Amino acid sequence: MPGSLNPTAMARLLGPWNTGAAPAYRELADVVRLLVMDGRIPLDVALPSERALAVMLGVSRTTVTAAYASLREQGFLSGGQGSRGRTGIPHRTVPVSGPGLAVPDGILDLAYASLPATGEVVHRAFADALIDLPALLPGFGYDAVGLPPLREAIADRYTAAGIPTTAAQILVTSGAQHALNIILKTLAGRQQKVLVEHPSYPNALDAIRASGSRTVPVPMPPAAEPTSGGGGEPTSGGWDIDGMVAAMRHQRPAMAYLVPDFHNPTGRIMSNLQRRRLVREAAGTGTVLVVDETLRELNLDDVSTSPLAAFSPAVVTIGSLSKSHWAGLRTGWIRADEDLISRFVQTRTTMDLGGPIVEQLAAVRLLRAFTEPLDARLAELRRNREALLGLLAEHLPEWHVERPRGGLTAWCRLPTPSSTALTVVAPDFGVRLAAGPRFGVGGAFEHFMRVPYTLAPTQLETAVLALRDAQARIDASPQLRRTLKAPKEAAAVA
Repeated sequence: MPGSLNPTAMARLLGPWNTGAAPAYRELADVVRLLVMDGRIPLDVALPSERALAVMLGVSRTTVTAAYASLREQGFLSGGQGSRGRTGIPHRTVPVSGPGLAVPDGILDLAYASLPATGEVVHRAFADALIDLPALLPGFGYDAVGLPPLREAIADRYTAAGIPTTAAQILVTSGAQHALNIILKTLAGRQQKVLVEHPSYPNALDAIRASGSRTVPVPMPPAAEPTSGGGGEPTSGGWDIDGMVAAMRHQRPAMAYLVPDFHNPTGRIMSNLQRRRLVREAAGTGTVLVVDETLRELNLDDVSTSPLAAFSPAVVTIGSLSKSHWAGLRTGWIRADEDLISRFVQTRTTMDLGGPIVEQLAAVRLLRAFTEPLDARLAELRRNREALLGLLAEHLPEWHVERPRGGLTAWCRLPTPSSTALTVVAPDFGVRLAAGPRFGVGGAFEHFMRVPYTLAPTQLETAVLALRDAQARIDASPQLRRTLKAPKEAAAVA
């Protein structure tokens, strides 16, 4: 039977919650939210009645009533006023809008790292696709592999990058996440191990967990000192290749999921020297290297590297148009040898029977003129990145920010392990965030926050000022901070 929390135990958990940094009801609600998210107040537990808790805390019943009402509104408490509500976790703590746009109540969404469509270019591609559509209407419309012209266009891009590729080596998917799910179901499966960088892309970690596979995290080294200048070969040190090799030899993971090109969330790029060694060492372990290249084209510093597949035909590559053009296209792909592609196709048919045709026709047009919108997009991202880094240095100088070489996000080390607390209170200041532990396993990265630079500089200024104010509230209310450090955090990015 679900339990209940008596007023004495509740007061002990709350500690010195009322610091005067905000209205009392809001401070009370903030601390209760954090206790629920931390697990220190279990789920489906009845909280004390409003009257009993007010007496125990020495505050008015109105304060407790308002705090409970706020918790109910956000989904952390069930039941109506006057009843003993039970704790829960909402599916979303605030309304979600499209990436980069303000939600209806004015919240800036920094939980997503995505851009709006490349406007006219995407619109024109869909208009042209409708011209090509009638020729395909007599067919069934099911195609588990992908339209031949699209597979050829994708193969041509790899060939132009120095990796000879045929259409038979391409499987078109409904985005990169769909591609990863197909690969996991084919190569890993239940109870098998998957090596990942730590931190890593949250949706990939979710997919690995959902597949029943066991995650093998390999911490990334501390951030190197920032360097001036632009392009050229990146310095080594962004990845712990020794650690990855040791994990592959001793843990024998079925596959490794890696983001070597403008890594999400750190923005790092793996050097060719590290790529070559990683591929060489992996060859003797039986671990399949699966590389997510969805951010590779967002090369803000003109860094020169070769795709990982250039070093071995055994590498499996995931790509998509989501970051370069628009996530709404839902068009991605897998590049691998033909035998693996055949296995992926067999798996795919147990999940769906093919992708949408019009999107694929539009994707052909976009791939054939791939660079048309890219220069303007990169210039915009460079401006946004510099604006964000400058604003963080000015308004949050105690945050240590790793300068990203490309991609869409900056990885920030916080002065205290307060990432979850900051995520909880930030919506009160108009910002939605993804807490650092979303990018790790075992509760790691409470000292870290990912901040995208996908918004315009004026919006970034509003967001950073809101982060400053939210950080100030946490600094003034120590009880809002998460008190338990993640056990593996010390070994992660510093």
